[in-house]
Formats: sequence, C-alpha cells, structure tokens
Amino acid sequence: MRIRIDLKIIVFLVLFWLTNQIDIYLTIIFFCIIHELGHLLTGLALNLKPESIEIMPYGLSAKLKINPSDLNKKIRKGNFLEVKKIIVSLAGPIVSFLLVIIFAYIDPIYITKQDAVYSNILILIFNLIPLYPLDGGRIVKSTLHIIYGNKFAKKVVYIMSNIIMVILSFIFSIAVFYFQNIAYFLICVLLWCITLEENKKYRNYIKIYDYLDEYKN
Repeated sequence: MRIRIDLKIIVFLVLFWLTNQIDIYLTIIFFCIIHELGHLLTGLALNLKPESIEIMPYGLSAKLKINPSDLNKKIRKGNFLEVKKIIVSLAGPIVSFLLVIIFAYIDPIYITKQDAVYSNILILIFNLIPLYPLDGGRIVKSTLHIIYGNKFAKKVVYIMSNIIMVILSFIFSIAVFYFQNIAYFLICVLLWCITLEENKKYRNYIKIYDYLDEYKN
C-alpha cells in the first residue's frame, strides 16, 4: 500500500494560518479523516483492500483495490462491484451524520460543541454534492452504471460535474465578496483542480472507447 502527501496541504495550512482560521481548518481536517476512515473500514468489511492512501488538503483519500471475483457477480441489471461502491460511498456521510448527532448531546474535549457539530454538517453536505469524485458524485455514477452502463454513467457525471462547478463558482464568488473569507476561494480552486483532472480522465476514456469501437468494426 502506497502513502502519499499532497504538497498543496502546506499552501492551505499557511493561508489559513495567515488568515487566523487555522483552528477551524484543523478541526475540519480531523473530522474529514474520520469521515474517510468510515469509507476505508467499510471497504475492508466488503473485502476491498486499500491500494493507496493520500493525505490531501481536505483530509485522507483512500483508493481501494477491485476484487476480481466481484466483476463476475451480478445483481439484477447491475454489477455487484458497483453496489459495493455505493455502500462504501454512503459510509462516509453516515459517519458524519452520526457525529452530528453525537456532538449535539456530548461536549467534545478540545473543541466547542458548536464547532464539532457545524464541521460535520459542512462535511456531510459538501460530500453529498453530486460532483465526482465526491461521495454524491460516486453514488450517482455507480447507480447510473448499474441501470444504464458505464459509458452512459461517465458521460452524465462528466456533464453534471462541470455544470455544478459553474454554479458553485458563482455561489463561492458571492460568498467571498460577502463574507470576505479566503476559505471559499480555496475550496473553489481545489474543486476546479479535481474537476479538471476528472475531465482529462474522461476524455482519455472516450478516446480509448472510440478506438476500440472502430477496431471492432
């Protein structure tokens, strides 16, 4: 298993420190790690072993290995593996929701109850945005894959993610202007970096898919 650190986290730490928001940033990162552990432990329970773990500006990102035996199992029209992916994707938001409930009644030791609750609400809502590869986007993609197939799912998620990013950019621009908070700008930049990287992967996938179609014909 490979462990990698995204150096952009240093930039985020410096900027949040300079703007006196380092405490809330570290709080969110801490709960993001717990959120991601929910994904990881659920994946392990479903026999999906971790291939790599990356420390990102928004917490941990774990990539799970595909179990070859799952590729041959079918549930109705869909692939058994995609069902597992949906369960794993739901695990993180469920963990964040449970933390919201827990800290609504229990006082944490090192941070305020309000920060603990609001941080997990933020993480929950953020990850349920249907933007790939956030949890919401993964759930949509796997669901569409089960019903309509992989190519259709990738196309819909590609279009949907770019439309959502345009809308989010407009919302974040208003938030930066209104609240004078650099955090919204950083989140928007990070999401665009992720989206552009996924766009590149999608275009490469389409090129390969079209080439294989031509080869078959």
